[in-house]
Amino acid sequence: MKKIILFSVFAGLTGLANAQAPAGYYNSANGLSGAALKTALSSIITNGHQDKGYNGLWTGFKTTDIDKNYENDGSILDIYSENPTGTDPYTYMPGAKQCGSYSGEGGCYNREHVIPQSLFNQASPMVSDINFIRATDGKVNGMRSNYPYGKVGSATFTSMNGSKLGSSSSSGYSGTVFEPIDEFKGDVARMILYFVTRYESKLSTFSSGNMLGSTAFPGLQTWELNVLLGWHNQDPVSQAEINRNNASYAYQGNRNPFIDNPSYVNLIWGSQQPSTDTQAPTAATGLNITGKTSNSISLSWTAATDNVGVTSYAVYMNGTLNTTVSSTSATISGLNPSTTYNFYVVAKDAAGNSSPNSSTVSGTTNAGGSVPSTDCVNETFETIPADSPSSYSTRTWSNGGISWTATDSRTDQTINNKAITVRNGSLTSGSSSNGIGSLTVTTQLKFSGSNGTFDVKVNGTTVGTIPYSTSVATTTINNINISGNVTVSLVNTSASNRVAIDDLKWTCYSGSAARQVQTVAAEAAAPSYKISPNPITNQEILVKGDLKNVKKAEIYNLQGKALQTIDQPFRNGNSIKTKDLGQGVYILKLDNITTQFIVK
Repeated sequence: MKKIILFSVFAGLTGLANAQAPAGYYNSANGLSGAALKTALSSIITNGHQDKGYNGLWTGFKTTDIDKNYENDGSILDIYSENPTGTDPYTYMPGAKQCGSYSGEGGCYNREHVIPQSLFNQASPMVSDINFIRATDGKVNGMRSNYPYGKVGSATFTSMNGSKLGSSSSSGYSGTVFEPIDEFKGDVARMILYFVTRYESKLSTFSSGNMLGSTAFPGLQTWELNVLLGWHNQDPVSQAEINRNNASYAYQGNRNPFIDNPSYVNLIWGSQQPSTDTQAPTAATGLNITGKTSNSISLSWTAATDNVGVTSYAVYMNGTLNTTVSSTSATISGLNPSTTYNFYVVAKDAAGNSSPNSSTVSGTTNAGGSVPSTDCVNETFETIPADSPSSYSTRTWSNGGISWTATDSRTDQTINNKAITVRNGSLTSGSSSNGIGSLTVTTQLKFSGSNGTFDVKVNGTTVGTIPYSTSVATTTINNINISGNVTVSLVNTSASNRVAIDDLKWTCYSGSAARQVQTVAAEAAAPSYKISPNPITNQEILVKGDLKNVKKAEIYNLQGKALQTIDQPFRNGNSIKTKDLGQGVYILKLDNITTQFIVK
């Protein structure tokens, strides 16, 4: 082992002398063990805790997360990219390349909540508690998402320093987990143990994330606790952890007791938790159908409760196990049209105890065949691009005569089969004739984040909002009632929530007979324009068509913001000079006709 680890053994033995806790800091915990010790420590580390705010973390990292023990070069000590025995694959200097967007490793660093902030609804002071928040690479942080930590069996992603994401091989849990390298397993364990100690009185109000328990003691699900106890003993406290603990104390006024006194861990939880849980979870309630297509049915339900924690839900269809999920929703695909199916769910805990069956709900899939004639557009996202599905980029495709553009999007998430997932961006259609009456779409928040909305824009004007949450939800906006050619955009109002969109459709505008006749006549007489080439080059839009009567040209971004207006744009030719447009997708509006174009 390296010198840093050898030193950590002595650090564990000498305790407070090296960790620099104030004299008497832990006096009220003397002589205690088990739940009583945990509660005493919770009181100690709550006193003096100063909440410096979420943005304050960037300042805190400049003292807490600096490499003084490996390269000792003043760079950010990132547990997801640090190579303990060789050259780091990339480095970040504090204050530079703060996320930000990224397309791969080495793009930027951000704020990694070892306990995902979605579990406590991004509430204070947890959201800014530097004792369990690390500066880490944005890409790896995004891959870790809100999965629990555990031992990976089969990896689906491996970072440049060997951190892994994949299926769990940890006893008692079979879902997806994230595993840091050996050098930092103890660091992660002690940060999580800090969290469930500092916030033990709040645990009953937090989501479990398949890792937290719902009671103050032990505070963690059995399988996760066993993993962390093993990591704590396998990877003793290092000098880097001691340095960080001291800097965190200087920054926000409280400490991690399991770095100062590693022996507290075994005094509270023992070296390993026995599997003595024999109490089954309660039955899940509120099972209902949230969406249907001709070949799928979506379900959601209210979470079951357990003395330790629910780890999964088994979904049964017609009395046979169909799938197992860790969330409180599921979509069952591959069904037959116009067919009735019966469903119930069973909750399970880490010890394998099963709840009673939930109530049974019946659902009938939609009829198959073509889209009804009243639907002008019906996009199922089955033809979205498949290249680099987990990376965020601008995606373009066509289906049913309609072109689509999704910015800052990925294609690997599902709702009813394929879906498009938008982060800091939007989904925009090409121009569609026959107007829009009502719009229906299915959404679901993926990974971590908070509930939010999409703004729905038609021809650049907001006509309503679409809510989203972690549950699959189908929403309809009625009475939009806009005739003629329409371009429809769904714009994410959050810059970080990653939201899947599926089954987007809208009806044709069904106004009065006279209005329909007027609309048809106007469309027949309306000129058509084409941008060629598209993508454009040299900041110049070349337009083909009958341009002599065009009075005004307007350029919009996909959020509906006007970027440029030109009167009589074609008096000297068939081109429009643009004003330094960055790479992306834009809308050209010539009088009342809109067309998309791309700048590369």
